[in-house]
Amino acid sequence: MRYLTFLLVLSTLAACGPVNPPIKNPLKSNPSSLPLETIRLPEGFKIEVFEDSLENARSLCYSPNGTLFVGTRGEGKVYALRDTDGDFVADERYTLAEDLEMPNGVAFRDGALYVAEVSRILKFPDIENKLDKPGEPEVVYDQFPTEKHHGWKYIAFGPDGKLYVPVGAPCNICESEEEIFASITRMNPDGTELEVVQHGVRNTVGFTWHPEDQQLWFTDNGRDMLGDDIPACELNHATADGQHFGYPYCHQGDLLDEEFGEGKDCADYRAPAQNLGAHVAPLGVEFYTGAMFPADYKMRVLIAEHGSWNRTKKAGYRVMQVVLDENQNAVSYTLFAEGWLDEEEDEAWGRPVDLEFLPDGSMLVSDDFANAIYRISYQGEGS
Repeated sequence: MRYLTFLLVLSTLAACGPVNPPIKNPLKSNPSSLPLETIRLPEGFKIEVFEDSLENARSLCYSPNGTLFVGTRGEGKVYALRDTDGDFVADERYTLAEDLEMPNGVAFRDGALYVAEVSRILKFPDIENKLDKPGEPEVVYDQFPTEKHHGWKYIAFGPDGKLYVPVGAPCNICESEEEIFASITRMNPDGTELEVVQHGVRNTVGFTWHPEDQQLWFTDNGRDMLGDDIPACELNHATADGQHFGYPYCHQGDLLDEEFGEGKDCADYRAPAQNLGAHVAPLGVEFYTGAMFPADYKMRVLIAEHGSWNRTKKAGYRVMQVVLDENQNAVSYTLFAEGWLDEEEDEAWGRPVDLEFLPDGSMLVSDDFANAIYRISYQGEGS
């Protein structure tokens, strides 16, 4: 009888304890071996490692309470990271979900974490109070296409309170009969009232809204197989709902597609705000609004370029910056951070994916190749 009582007590304690205990970050005792000395930044800036053992770290979302949520693509997992002592190194890592289908996108609203799979949007309510017991998610929406080609999704809540979800083209270059492909959609947080709001968008994996007028800006990956130097990837600016950005008919604002451009006119489509490098694979994009960087960085557009996969000589693998004038016209497109690519050897050790800002104004950069998240801060004059 006593033995049975003992087993009952043990099982009760086990049921009450965490089922998803956090993993302590080895960075606390073992410095990172990543070659950060190769990264070149503007004078006064510094790069450090926030996390260096997170497989396939992709989209980032930072909650007001200080939890960093991280999506993956190939790993099928979603993570939460906590910096509990404020030293800008993640102390704890929670695995919130696994065995998902390309859960690239993460977004946070009203205490809930939203996760994008290829065809579904999931919701983890009250997640920060349940990091060690996240439970099964709610299915918010499950009717997106199941095609995996460009099927992974970046998601974010817009100023209108709606969840924006892109649907990439199911191919390199094609004309789909289904309106939802090559688009950006939006829905209510409960998954109702899905609508297509932007068209002709081949594969965006990063978007944001201008902090002043709240208009949508997004990156787009150009088509392949036209050579090393065309077409350009794009930074786009949507000034209204219902605009068409050219795919598959027109690329980079002035290049008709050799297969689908016949009889079309590039002037009929919304031109890019800035043409980027060909095949650089721009992903995460953010406006800088923090107080840490020098004053002239305010409202600059920062873009993570993941890097080419089929160019004769690799391109991208860097973070770029675009300066806008008072009319929101791009006036420059220049380097901010580089060094993940050894240009002489044509080999890369890292691939920037997404950007996120911390409350102090520093910037996090995820890297799905080095399995890391970096923190870039400014420590120069005036910092």
